[in-house]
Amino acid sequence: MTVLSSRPAHPVDPGLVSIALEVAGRLANDASDVIMATAGRGVRPDSGESPFDWVTDTDRTLERHTRRVLTAEFPSIPVFCENSDDVTGDSEFRWVVDPVDGTANYTAGMPWCAYSLALVDRWGPVVGVVADPYRSQIYAAARGRGMRANGTPVRLTERQGDSLVVCTEMTRTGPWPGMGEFISTAAIAGTGVRVLGSKCLAVAQVALGHVAAAVLHGYHEWDVAGAVSLAVESGAVVLDRRGEGAQLPVDGLLVAAPEAADEVLSWWQSALQVDS
Repeated sequence: MTVLSSRPAHPVDPGLVSIALEVAGRLANDASDVIMATAGRGVRPDSGESPFDWVTDTDRTLERHTRRVLTAEFPSIPVFCENSDDVTGDSEFRWVVDPVDGTANYTAGMPWCAYSLALVDRWGPVVGVVADPYRSQIYAAARGRGMRANGTPVRLTERQGDSLVVCTEMTRTGPWPGMGEFISTAAIAGTGVRVLGSKCLAVAQVALGHVAAAVLHGYHEWDVAGAVSLAVESGAVVLDRRGEGAQLPVDGLLVAAPEAADEVLSWWQSALQVDS
């Protein structure tokens, strides 16, 4: 039986949480407007080794805007994003932002990308906000306050562990070791695996109860911190590939409805063993 993740018993100043939620929500709305106005319309990605490394003008614009607002509102809290060299330091809190998660989709005009912002401390996300522009949704959560989608509370139910869909994502170099075996095992069990191009939205779908689980072989904190906040507050399980509970594990990430966690974890672990 897996170790179920639990909400950290580490309170944060309620005033800070309230202000952080309000500011993060404003930034998510701003980002949603920008993404919808520019997606697939002449954006210019930097040349790189693969589309997974693309950075567009919109990424830079949203990053600058986010940094400017957060620095003004929270001058003592550092801000990190996908272009930052490091996400460490001595500060009690840090902001982590991914201006456009799913850049290849965004560049193509494919309706599956997101803006992600989270306030994180040593125990995990304190506040998380995800903008899902194409569905006109802002998802938000805060430690101990639950999750909301456009202001409506969201909480997982037992039925949502029976979903016939699991999400995963490629690594920057392609399929992760054992990915083919994982997909085959899931298919035999009657579950489809979807690779949709956004780690953030993959995890968010678990929080929303749309899919049973999301498996990420590798990720950066800014990719998923906002969505993990949603998942924890909606009642999902967050584990690493060994089945140990951690809100932002360093050794892979499984986010699942509680009823699905053990089975999906076993598929993942078996796939890794076959490939090794």
